[in-house]
Amino acid sequence: MIKNFKLLAKSIREYKRSSILSPLFVSLEVVMECLIPFIASDLILVIQEDFEHIKLKFLLLDNATSSAALFGGILVIMALLSLTFGALAGRHCAVASCGFAKNLRYDLYTRSQDFSFENIDKFSTSSMITRMTTDVTNVQHAFMMIIRTAIRSPFMFIFSIIMAFTLGGEMALIFVFVIPVLFIGLFSIIRLAMPIFKRVFKKYDKLNNSVQENVKGMRVVKSFVREDYEKKKFGAASEEVKNDFIKADKILAFNSPVMQLCMYSVMLFICFFGSRLIISSNGASFDVGKFSALLTYGMQILSSLMMLSMIFVMLTMAGESANRICEVLEEESTIVNPEDPVLEVKNGDIEFCNVNFKYAKRAEKFALSDINLKISSGQTVGIIGGTGSSKSSLIQLIPRLYDVTDGCVKVGGVDVRDYDLNTLRNEVSVVLQKNVLFSGTINENLRWGNEHATDEEIKRVCKLAQAHEFVESFPDGYNTHIEQGGTNVSGGQKQRLCIARALLKKPKILIMDDSTSAVDTRTDAFIRKAMREEIPNTTKIIIAQRISSVEDADMIIVIDDGKINGVGTHEELLKTNEIYNEVYTSQTKGAKME
Repeated sequence: MIKNFKLLAKSIREYKRSSILSPLFVSLEVVMECLIPFIASDLILVIQEDFEHIKLKFLLLDNATSSAALFGGILVIMALLSLTFGALAGRHCAVASCGFAKNLRYDLYTRSQDFSFENIDKFSTSSMITRMTTDVTNVQHAFMMIIRTAIRSPFMFIFSIIMAFTLGGEMALIFVFVIPVLFIGLFSIIRLAMPIFKRVFKKYDKLNNSVQENVKGMRVVKSFVREDYEKKKFGAASEEVKNDFIKADKILAFNSPVMQLCMYSVMLFICFFGSRLIISSNGASFDVGKFSALLTYGMQILSSLMMLSMIFVMLTMAGESANRICEVLEEESTIVNPEDPVLEVKNGDIEFCNVNFKYAKRAEKFALSDINLKISSGQTVGIIGGTGSSKSSLIQLIPRLYDVTDGCVKVGGVDVRDYDLNTLRNEVSVVLQKNVLFSGTINENLRWGNEHATDEEIKRVCKLAQAHEFVESFPDGYNTHIEQGGTNVSGGQKQRLCIARALLKKPKILIMDDSTSAVDTRTDAFIRKAMREEIPNTTKIIIAQRISSVEDADMIIVIDDGKINGVGTHEELLKTNEIYNEVYTSQTKGAKME
């Protein structure tokens, strides 16, 4: 817990001043509130004595009024001070807690941006969303309580106890018996409720996952008429969260009765024995002023304990949220820059030396085994293989999206682990299998490749990617707005825009991971021709399912079950490689049948 607290405290940063001033003003507010009943008891005593003097000795009324006015004025000043301190505490608390939450979300987001693919695989998308929203909100509320309520309640409890014993003497011993009863009751309630709160956060992840999948796959859901199924799935996840909260709330509902029982027991005790003591001693050992103050302090003591119980509930809930947040903040990227990184990639040469790779250390099977391969700068290389043969795994090792388990991958004659990450990735453009466009204009999306690119450069790469014609057909051309995820363009258009974006980086190595699967063979041929003629010095790696997409490559690699099954040109592989021959035969037969 201390470790988590120190880690989270780093996110306070520029809000340290407000985080310190809030508890300071709260402490002053509590002092004022605890002194008010003490002064009020003296005021009651003065009024009582002056009234007796007036009644028995016929003193002037002005004398009584002046004494009451003095104490009344003091009480008004103290009340105003208490109000001022409370308002200042509330203001600084709001600034500190909201600022802390803002910084915490920023730290989580920026931390996740530094993660390698291996780190990203560890946390689901829905879980990350829950951590940045629900969990941060819980921690924010807990922080708010820590710098205000968690200061106020203990101070109020301690000061009220001291003042109660100062004024009430033996009468205050009632608190010695009631407080342990209240503490045990509240502790039992918290102990029963906390496991439920801890469990519910994982169910929040499931709930968010259901929403994410449904929204992302809305077209699939509708095309298969699965709306009712998705509604039931979401309803089931929502029902589980609801049931857990109901269970927790039922347990916490006992908090108020236990509190009320102790509170009214104290009030009855003070009223009964206090009034008897006043009457029996004729106000000598215990007077009405002390009686009134003791009742007030009793309420303050018990209400502060009740607030403490709620703080413990909130802190325990927030503790689970804090653990989940700290898991992300403590996660170290498996891919980091070396101490003395190489800052220049000389050329597009690629070499795999005795490479073995698996996605997780505990995985039993290697995704890639015994990979030895040399690709010269400027070559066009095709990669063919069945689904799940680890074609994508192979190319993801080149820009260090993953690190090899054994062996090494070299680019430009240098181990990729020796490069500065930004330098390497700026020279290796990857058009991944899952193409993503972001909300914004086409121009804005393309400038992800080069934020300083001119309009002419953008048009040039779009012509290479066969995207210029359809972009110009839009009413707003390159200023056409792309909806989130690129839902207002077709799959083929999205792929061509992603290829153009990658080309805008002017990389030494261009990797296309099945990125022309949604375009027709004619457009595919035009794209390959443009690349061959326009960027001859760039190493081009094309992963494809269609033989026609790679048959004119300088070298074709056949991958099977994570191993290189064959390497050669189209003609060589037709003669020597059984897998390549089978794929070619099945595709050409299918084409003839069509």
